[in-house]
Amino acid sequence: MSRPARILLLNERDPLHPKAGGAEVHVAEIGRRLVGRGHAITQLAVSFPGAPASEQVAGMAVRRLGGMLRYYATIAPTVARETRRGRFDVVVEHLNKVPFCAAAYAAVPVIAVNHHLFGRSAFLQVSWPIALGVVAIEQLVPHVYRRARLLAVSPSSRDDLVRRGLRDQEIGLVYNGITPPTLPPTPMAHRPLRVAYLGRLEPYKRVDQLLRAVSSLVHRFAHLELLVVGRGSEQPRLAALAHELGIGARCHFAGFVPDTERDRLLASARVCVCPSVKEGWGITVVEANALGVPVVATDAPGLRDAVRHGETGLLVPDAEPRNFARGLAGAIETLLSNDELAARLAEQARAWSRSFTWDSAADAMEAAVADALGTRP
Repeated sequence: MSRPARILLLNERDPLHPKAGGAEVHVAEIGRRLVGRGHAITQLAVSFPGAPASEQVAGMAVRRLGGMLRYYATIAPTVARETRRGRFDVVVEHLNKVPFCAAAYAAVPVIAVNHHLFGRSAFLQVSWPIALGVVAIEQLVPHVYRRARLLAVSPSSRDDLVRRGLRDQEIGLVYNGITPPTLPPTPMAHRPLRVAYLGRLEPYKRVDQLLRAVSSLVHRFAHLELLVVGRGSEQPRLAALAHELGIGARCHFAGFVPDTERDRLLASARVCVCPSVKEGWGITVVEANALGVPVVATDAPGLRDAVRHGETGLLVPDAEPRNFARGLAGAIETLLSNDELAARLAEQARAWSRSFTWDSAADAMEAAVADALGTRP
């Protein structure tokens, strides 16, 4: 183990935030392991209703600085002050919302972990003035992070940094892991005609296109069902759309569920679908794979890294909405109508999922911290 370090971690949401997603899972799983190895981690996070100003989460000391506006107004002076007073050895900044640009003001080495930068996809998620601000700040990335140590969670997120002017050879990879399920996979032939979605329900995830794809397959598969696992701002609109498309009775919105229930539900599906416009990686893809569920996903950044086309699932070319929904429907139909292909992809998907562990991810992060501090054995 490298010398224990005092790490200041920057990520907008902590693992207990109601809108926590894949980046927060990454923070919690790696943080828990690094703390177990003797490192001390303090996360600066945004507040949410009912949350205390500080508490221990996954072994980390979480300090919540206030609501969104106060958080982003105070994060830079807080980091500058805390690092100049010698309270931390290194800053680990996660790029998945608004870049903190900590390398411009921190008094200690900075490691930036790129999950994904929004680019134009920001306009699918938030109002245009906010999206414009996010895109403008992202323009600073190649200038601010040139002297930081850079990590990316996938080849796609690394390529995004390279396209923005950063050097490929200076960007390491820290893949997300998964927690292996304890539930054995259900034989494909014993599963109902069920399609699943796992993830947040937000505009850029494009679950509405999945609903349209499923509605177009009802005439082909009379007993087809859709299971939606996750929560988010889009849920009311999606539920209304399901009824509008005439598939309300076939759709089950499970909401947020514990991991054991998530695994039980996923294991009953023949195919899982991820129609997102882009991802940093795709933890949910690999979680489905671990249960022997092949995945249909957009041929988009991050997802094309997590899904091996023709081996663990099928990739659908991105397109305008109507053609994209047709593409999803065609890929889903292929897997639902070909048990032999689905079973082969399911077995290969399980083998692929075993490549990704949180222990390996923690090893990569610990090595990056040691490199930044010059303490690597």
